Amino acid sequence: MAEGLQTEVKTNPQGDVITATEAPKAKEKENKAAKQRVVTPEYLFFEAPRTKTFITGSEAAKEAIRRANVDIAISYPITPQSETMQQVGYLYAEGYLKDYYRGEEEYGVMSAVAGASRAGVRALTATAGPGLMRGMEVITSWPGGRMPLLLLVVCRVINAPLAIQPDNVELSYLLNSGVIVFHAENQQDFYDFPLKAYMISEKCEVTLPVAVAVDGFFVTHARGWVELPPDDIKLPPRECYHEAVPMMDNENPPARLSRDAPIQKSNFISYQMHASWQQEIWAAQDRARPWIKKYMGGLIEVVNPGAETMIVASGSAVSQSREAVRQAGEKGDTIGLVKIRSLRPFPTQELIEACRHAKRIIVPEFNCVGWMAKEVRSALFGQTKAEIVPGPRVFGGMSMPTELILEYLYKTPNEARMTTKPLTV
Repeated sequence: MAEGLQTEVKTNPQGDVITATEAPKAKEKENKAAKQRVVTPEYLFFEAPRTKTFITGSEAAKEAIRRANVDIAISYPITPQSETMQQVGYLYAEGYLKDYYRGEEEYGVMSAVAGASRAGVRALTATAGPGLMRGMEVITSWPGGRMPLLLLVVCRVINAPLAIQPDNVELSYLLNSGVIVFHAENQQDFYDFPLKAYMISEKCEVTLPVAVAVDGFFVTHARGWVELPPDDIKLPPRECYHEAVPMMDNENPPARLSRDAPIQKSNFISYQMHASWQQEIWAAQDRARPWIKKYMGGLIEVVNPGAETMIVASGSAVSQSREAVRQAGEKGDTIGLVKIRSLRPFPTQELIEACRHAKRIIVPEFNCVGWMAKEVRSALFGQTKAEIVPGPRVFGGMSMPTELILEYLYKTPNEARMTTKPLTV
């Protein structure tokens, strides 16, 4: 009778088989971590030999965190970010992180990672779309608390009706939070930017959180070539006592501003204290500029400088614009391109210089509201006589055909909507 019995298979309500994985043993974790050696940021970024690997954006982020000497990662699943933090979870199993766990929801995750950063460790979290909106109240407290941590933002639709497709309108909410914001173009950027973000955020004169944004699915779930240094090297650990606000311990409460009675009252002292502290946050962003230039090669990248027609873009719109520039070149037309790496601090002076000779500026975007066009117009106000064309724009998850950018390059927006007949620039 016993021969007829079958091993019980546990399933969830949907009928999926439930599997369990043993937690990594301490000895195995220590052996994995012990294989790495600390090197200088300069060596890891610029000097170490690199090997080209064809991987997804989520895998690229994983490889960055492998070399980032991160102490703790706290996550909560939301598409399309879930896969990225799942990859980070593998690193914990391999021994590259000291701790990793899933929070209850985004507000709690953003609060927990703030506590980790205040405790002096190198911390990581990530979110996407509605998750960023849910956690925004806590995120806006990070800069004021001078928390040098890393937030990966995998952009997706936030508007109703509900969708999971790429759309970076959420970045318009993040731009004025006090957080430093970088916008990655491709898989290589999504490897490079997080590593460099940690080194920039932890500088004493900066001591601010950094968000590295990427357009979901277009980068995270697609493969691209990424040049990786050896995986047996890592960044130096965080030096938490060398920052603007020391770590929280028995002798150093976190940013006493929030604890002192005068700050909690509506009086002149409160106004002055808050005003000066907010000014300090934006000044700290500006003090990040030299480190962005050193580690990231500048806040912008310029292709075909001096061209009369320039495209200004960030994120995935840059990749589509590069192809439009190439196709225009085949026709004998020289089109310029400004890739904006840093959204905060915004590269105002660099953009003015890059567009000094422009007669026409095109701003393609993956969102409805056109936040990049607004930033460009604000930066160039009174500095150029060029026509600034706010578009083309796609949103709701649509891709941006190169032909759409070419239409805007060769025609006015109204003409682009009415006909496809080529015009001369």
